[in-house]
Formats: sequence, structure tokens, C-alpha cells
Amino acid sequence: MIRRAPRAFSPSRNPGKPRATRRAFVLSACAAACAAMSLGACASGIFPFIPDHYTFSRQQVQDAVQRKFPYHRSVQQLFDVTLTNPVVTLLPDRNRVAVRVDAHLESPLMQEPVSGAFTLSSELAYDAPSRSVILKSPTVDSVDMAGSAAVYAQQVNAVAAMAATQLLANYPIYTFKPDQLQFAGVNYEPGTITILTNGIRVQIVEK
Repeated sequence: MIRRAPRAFSPSRNPGKPRATRRAFVLSACAAACAAMSLGACASGIFPFIPDHYTFSRQQVQDAVQRKFPYHRSVQQLFDVTLTNPVVTLLPDRNRVAVRVDAHLESPLMQEPVSGAFTLSSELAYDAPSRSVILKSPTVDSVDMAGSAAVYAQQVNAVAAMAATQLLANYPIYTFKPDQLQFAGVNYEPGTITILTNGIRVQIVEK
């Protein structure tokens, strides 16, 4: 009988370890390349752990603003104003966020309390110390009050302006977690903020 010599060990015939080694090498190479590339390139490549943008919804903004209400304040001992039921609307054509609130005013100057609505709007900005997207420089878009409030339009508008400043100015509507802005020792930060019809898109760029 002729005995065949045993075949020499061939690494290619061990399907487990070499594949795992190759996979680990690919991931390591991708990680190194991604750390060196710009954020946008990482997001569009095969190692998409840091996106080139984040998008949060109108409902998330609504939930954040809702926490400020109801709001009650006495103004110059002449008006007691109560604001409730905020409704957030996105205005992509103006790149602003609008907030409509129900307003109820009482005053010894008026024969009876009056009700109506204020519509406020604001641009957005990024506040680095708090890592938050905030409402910036809010303004009064419209005041719609019924009854005898029309006689006191100047005072009512002042109340609306005060509400815009005290309620919304620099108010955070989204706060980033630290790990959303850091990867592989590289720091990132929000860039351009764009308001869409269905959400708010925040560009992420290398710091």
C-alpha cells in the first residue's frame, strides 16, 4: 500500500480566523481613514458613525416649547396675562420657527377680560457652551385680540413683545449629547441650521 504524505497546512483552508482577521483589518483601516477625512466624507462612506447632519422633528420642538407653558405674569400692575396652548409651526421659506399661543388678559382698565392669540417667530442658532440649538431674537408676528383690547393695542403689543423675550429668547429646543459631537478624538460642531417642512436639519462639521 502506498501511503500519501499528509498535506501541508494551508491558511486559506481555515475559513474562520483569516476572515475575522481581514474584517478587523478593514474596520481598523476605515476607522483610521475616517478620523483623517472630513465629516461629510465619513457620512457618505462605509464607516458612517458620525453623520454629516442631524435632523430633529417639529414634534421635538413642540415638546420643548410646551414645557414653558402655561405662562402667567403681571405686567406693570395693569395687566394679568396668561398664555397657554403653544402650537409650533416651521417656516422653511423664512428659515424661522413660529409659535402661536392663546392669550388671556385681565386689567382694571378693561371692562371685562379679553382673549385672543399671539404669534411669535424666531430664528435658530447654536449655543456652544450648552451644546444646544436655541431660539434666537424672537419677534412678534401678529397680535389678534378681541373686544375692548383693541383700545389698548399699544399695551397689548408690549405684553406680546415681553412674552417673546421672556419665553423664547435663547431657549434651547434641542441639546446634543457629547458623543454626538465627538469621534475618534476628533471634535465636531453644528454648522448651518436649515428649517425644512417636516423638521430642522443641523449640519455637523469638524471643529
